[in-house]
This record gives sequence, structure tokens and C-alpha cells, in this order.
Amino acid sequence: MRYARQEDLQRLALKMQGSAEGVSLSDIEREFGVSRRTAERMRDALRNAYPQIEELSGESGRKYWRFPPGSLGRMAEPTLDELTAGHRAAAIARREGDELTAEVLERLLGKVQAMFREDRRRIIAADLEAQLMADGVAFRPGPREDISPEVLSELREAILAGVMISADHRARATAKLSRNTRLGPIALLFGQGRQYLLAWSEYQDDLRLFALAGFERVSLESDVYERPEWFDLQEWLSESFGVWREEPLDVVWHFLPEVADEAAGYVFHPKQQTERMEDGSLVVRFRAGGRQEMEWYLARWGDQVEAQFLEVS
Repeated sequence: MRYARQEDLQRLALKMQGSAEGVSLSDIEREFGVSRRTAERMRDALRNAYPQIEELSGESGRKYWRFPPGSLGRMAEPTLDELTAGHRAAAIARREGDELTAEVLERLLGKVQAMFREDRRRIIAADLEAQLMADGVAFRPGPREDISPEVLSELREAILAGVMISADHRARATAKLSRNTRLGPIALLFGQGRQYLLAWSEYQDDLRLFALAGFERVSLESDVYERPEWFDLQEWLSESFGVWREEPLDVVWHFLPEVADEAAGYVFHPKQQTERMEDGSLVVRFRAGGRQEMEWYLARWGDQVEAQFLEVS
């Protein structure tokens, strides 16, 4: 029996094209969730259609298959959905104030589309415009902070190089300007209209958040900064609601039945626990700091949610 799902075969062909070491039968089983026999039929279907597929031997005699570079030609061209996703990502980056990422993505997408034949390029351009208009990401209004591209570029370079920076930074709450602040940059945090740098502060000897819009000058130094081995960014972020850093609270939100179904469609915190009550209401529990930001967020639900913030015992 021949394997006939063309989309799966195309995905497998692209995987073989993109892998230097090749793809094994076990890889096919895991990637597509199929049995060993089906994996063999998929491999055989591609070998019958593309005799140029190479067979390699790995450790313990395991077999791998791959395409020589460039042998798939236009089969490897991105689809409309893939191009749309790229433009959507660029639009979201620009909306959140990350102009540098948006510009890099758009340059990359321009290079990709320039590789198409002229007739396909015209068709893709028209379809892509219609898709993006329907999606609406690029045109969705909303406030965002004005962040200097030069500052973003310097901060990214410092993070990649693993070096300290010297900066002049104006605090968001007090508008106080701190000059020649020495920081060890760790990560840029984008989202929800406010953008931050997470960095080690030499003055405070601790990790702190610095509003990106507050940087008035950034310069790289020669001193190396190494992120602490114990530090895990995702774990660190999960201790807060948004990016506010406070002592954690045991949070309990009780959504009334009228809005319970809507609230159930949200993930408010990565470690939340939810419980449906007999009356149809929804209870959400998690532990995190950032009470003020939580209260701002809950305002959208009005009197349809009851909130408790309990000190951790």
C-alpha cells in the first residue's frame, strides 16, 4: 500500500532537505505520530518520486535519508500562510515598539519574495495584502512607548556579547535621571504596551527591570557580564503577573457565571489552577507578585469578578 498524503510527504521532503545529518525512521515516527510501517511507506514514497535522495549510515548502523542541498528547487518556496505569519510577526514587533526586529523581519521577507518568479510574485503580493487586511494585526490601534532604535541595537549587542553597559536612565515613576549606571543586561521584555530591560544592577547588586523608554544613553563596556548559572528566565517571569516584581501573593479570582465561559478561554498565569463551581462560576488560583497590575487588568471585568490577594504563609 502506498502512502498518499501529499502534505505530509512535502513536509518530510523539506525536513530531509533541511537536515545535514538526515532523517531516520524514528524521526519520521515522532514528527508525524505514525507507526514504523507507515514511516517506511512515507520514506519509500519519497524515494520513488525523488531518486536523488541520499542514504547515510549512522551510529549502530541506523539509516538516515536526506536530499542533497538545493535539489528540491521551488518545492521549498514558502506558502502564503508562512509569509503571512512572517508579516504578522513583524507587525506585532512594530506595534510593541521593537522596530529593529520588525525591520529585520521585513528585510528577510523581502529577500524571500524576491526569489519568486515574476508571475508568482504578483499573485503572492495580491493574496498577501488581502490576508493581512483580513488579519488586521498591522492596523490594530493601541498605545506603545517610543523607544530609540539606537538604544535597542546597543542593548541587543551587549546581551549577545555578554558585556556590561554604562547607561543614563530616567525612572518611569519619579522621572529621576541616573547617570553612568552600570548594568549587566540579560533580556529584553516586550509586550502589553510596556517594554523593559532585565539586567543586573551593580549599584543594587540585584536583578532589576528598567523601562526601555527611560534609556537616554547606552554604551558598551569591556567588562564581561555572565548571567548567573542558577537563573532561569521563564521561571523568573512566572513569579510575577506581567513584569512587576513584588513579594508573591496567593491570588484567587472568582468569575461570576455570566463571564465564566469567557474567562475560561484565558491563561492568566502559566501556573494557574482553575475550578468550575456548581453554580457555573469559575475560580482561578495562582501565586505571583504584581497586585497593582492585576487590579488594572481586572478592571475590564468590572463587578463580574471578585478578587482575593492573600499573603503567602
